[in-house]
Amino acid sequence: MLCSHSSSVRVLSRVGLQNVATLTSSAVLRSAQPNPSVPLDPTLKTLLQGVDMSVSNHKKRTAGNVRARPLRELEPFQIEQGDVGYHDIDDEGNLLNDSAQAREDRKSPAARFGSNGVGAVILPVELQRAIASLINDSDKSQLHSDAKRLFLDEVGARSSWDTAYDVKYRSRKQSYRHATRDATAFASVILPLHYSAIYAVFHHLKHRLGQTWNVQRVIDWGAGTGSGLWAALSAFPGNLASSEAGSLVSNSTITSYIGIDKRDGLVCIGKELLQRAGSGSLNVIWRRAFHESDLFDRADGQNTVALSAFMLSSLPSQFSKKRMVKEMWESGAHTIILVDFNTKAGFENIAEARQLLLDLGCKDLQDPRSQHLSFRGSHVVAPCPHDRPCPLYQPGASRLACGFSQRLQSPSFLRRTKHVKEGYEDIGYSYVVVQRGSRPNTVAEPVGRVGAVGKEAMERETRARTAVLRELKRADEHQHGAQSASGVDIETENPRLRVQPGTLPAGANTAAPVSGQMRAVDVDAVYTATTTSFPRGDENVSTNPTTAQIPMADIEEALRREAYRWPRLVFPPLKKSGHIIIDACTAEGKIMRLTIPKSQGKQPFYDARKSSWGDLFPHPPKNQPVERFQSTQPDNGSGPMRGDDIGKRAKGRDKHREAEGRSYEAVDAKIREEKRKASRKELATEKWFAPGLDTRY
Repeated sequence: MLCSHSSSVRVLSRVGLQNVATLTSSAVLRSAQPNPSVPLDPTLKTLLQGVDMSVSNHKKRTAGNVRARPLRELEPFQIEQGDVGYHDIDDEGNLLNDSAQAREDRKSPAARFGSNGVGAVILPVELQRAIASLINDSDKSQLHSDAKRLFLDEVGARSSWDTAYDVKYRSRKQSYRHATRDATAFASVILPLHYSAIYAVFHHLKHRLGQTWNVQRVIDWGAGTGSGLWAALSAFPGNLASSEAGSLVSNSTITSYIGIDKRDGLVCIGKELLQRAGSGSLNVIWRRAFHESDLFDRADGQNTVALSAFMLSSLPSQFSKKRMVKEMWESGAHTIILVDFNTKAGFENIAEARQLLLDLGCKDLQDPRSQHLSFRGSHVVAPCPHDRPCPLYQPGASRLACGFSQRLQSPSFLRRTKHVKEGYEDIGYSYVVVQRGSRPNTVAEPVGRVGAVGKEAMERETRARTAVLRELKRADEHQHGAQSASGVDIETENPRLRVQPGTLPAGANTAAPVSGQMRAVDVDAVYTATTTSFPRGDENVSTNPTTAQIPMADIEEALRREAYRWPRLVFPPLKKSGHIIIDACTAEGKIMRLTIPKSQGKQPFYDARKSSWGDLFPHPPKNQPVERFQSTQPDNGSGPMRGDDIGKRAKGRDKHREAEGRSYEAVDAKIREEKRKASRKELATEKWFAPGLDTRY
């Protein structure tokens, strides 16, 4: 029985294998045969052929275009000597190509001059190599722990990296043991951020003062690891043609640098970084204090910059801060730059130093020993458009800070030291730039207020007027023909067609015909005079026709003088669909709210909509600006006070309260509270009506 069963199984298996072989062979034969063509409708076939041609043409166009795919913000590419570089990205994260330049040209020349931002800052290659080699020679795990100990603030579940360095050692032995380690952590974490802020100030100052401002000497109070030196070397390149072949140090206009700092650990790392990168012919001097031998003659100090970045907050007393600012003034430098943190304390330090420098300038004007000097007094170049007291500064009780923000594309060593994944970091800073001499006079006639948007609006208006005139021409021809055919005076029938004396432009054929109607040649003269009164095709177009032929170099110089009185956006603009609200510091020394509606014009509204925090806005508002006051009363938690909405929408201060009330946690807590109250009420009712309960009073 078993034998017969096994034999039957074998027979079935053989039959199954034969069937499978037959199926596979037939499948192979069928796959070898071509598929029959599907009959298509001629119209559909033509449409498919057109799609195929467009796809093939698209492939041909994009085959040779290397940058057809949009580049990402931190996408690296290889440069010479195996280094890694990054593409140039503007403030909005767009690659700087022809299309981005076309978008930028839509602004007016004045708005472009006022919003010339540096974008995301990238560390120079030499500095990246020096810091990377310094990190490779140190213990990386210990470096990460030192960075967390010095700069990481852990508050509850949140943690943030601080940029302040206020380490104080208890003894010389501890200082000797930890100074170099802490300075290495400072160079790995804080130096890139300080570099980006100082470079942004240098870039804006160079743009405001023009190419004639040439810096050769830098005196740096609180030099630290040399962030001011590297920022100056990058901001003031020398010969651009030879900068590609040489190093950053050898191709810069900076020839002398004096770094003043008592923190030996930071100075030691700064020297080592400069040695690793190669100092070349640059004369670098490191001192613990400023000496009288380092003074410059004021007549020769036009190419000298006195710099102090993030040093005022680390000084222990007001006396030491004033002494440092006086040393910067007495050094003979023509330009004085002070940078500090974007905090209330840092802003107050900058505001006090600004007022002290202006007071020293007033004393200089009254000093008879400076009568022979060409530069007397002092004035603020940036960011303030005035030399009056700061409207946001209240000694010891400032509730708002005048500060700005700068983005840095984080290098790889910074991300690895912090153990973070973000490719960028932002640093807030407050600064002031003071120069010797009186404040430059502004031009009386504004220029450069029309860009591509304004030109397009003018062209549309011109085309609309042209269409109206053409319709009048056609109506005139039609009525002239009807009059010739019927012999009726059309002017008598329709008085609106009567040509009033003096309405035709000069140069037109103003000889009135016998019948009184407007002839075709007169309509052409009106059309020519109307269209030629609108500017077209010139970038230097202005609303005033007398400035239409000004060269671009003269316009830039005029804008440079005008910018001394333009309002500065000290808070981000509030952008609505029909108007833009700007809180700015004005030339009157006040915080004013400017409202730019759509009805003011295409160009002013576009420039206001594309403005950002820290820009200079050139257009005056359509309506009278409103002065914003800062509250002088202490915040006791009783509610919003006067001046609390500066830089905010009218209802912005209550949005967080509304959001808290609309959250799921708040709704759940409210429902639970209502249920608890209802249960207590029911329990009280049951006890009241319970049997046997004595309810007598």
